[in-house]
Amino acid sequence: MKLSCLALGLAALAATVTVAQTPAAAVQTETEAPPSLDELLWVARPLVVFADSPNDPRFQQQLRMLDERIDDLTDRDVVVLTDSAPDAAGPLRTALRPRGFGVVLIDRDGSVVRRFPTPVSAREIVNQIDRLPSRREETGSRRP
Repeated sequence: MKLSCLALGLAALAATVTVAQTPAAAVQTETEAPPSLDELLWVARPLVVFADSPNDPRFQQQLRMLDERIDDLTDRDVVVLTDSAPDAAGPLRTALRPRGFGVVLIDRDGSVVRRFPTPVSAREIVNQIDRLPSRREETGSRRP
């Protein structure tokens, strides 16, 4: 199965996921299973990137865009999971039911915050997270 994971900011999960420093490394097949959405519940904010192939230009572009603001994503406890094997029908595809390329942002409580049908900038993802009640609670912000 060509399912890979790019973990950001979670030292506790480092033993169970492949930590990738570059988008190219994130596309490599890993030997250990990535964390499930249930394992990330209340621990991190999963960002799931789907594609029909690891060679999809949108998939590659999305990974590059995330890599540009990796520090901001790390600060927000984002774990990036990728699935570029639609024929494998893995647990991420079963749970989130993507159609072709897509990006799904999930909050700590397991709720889907937003689905993006095209590549999205890391800045937009960070802004989306910063508007979440869970993030405002973390930072002590009273801004709506």
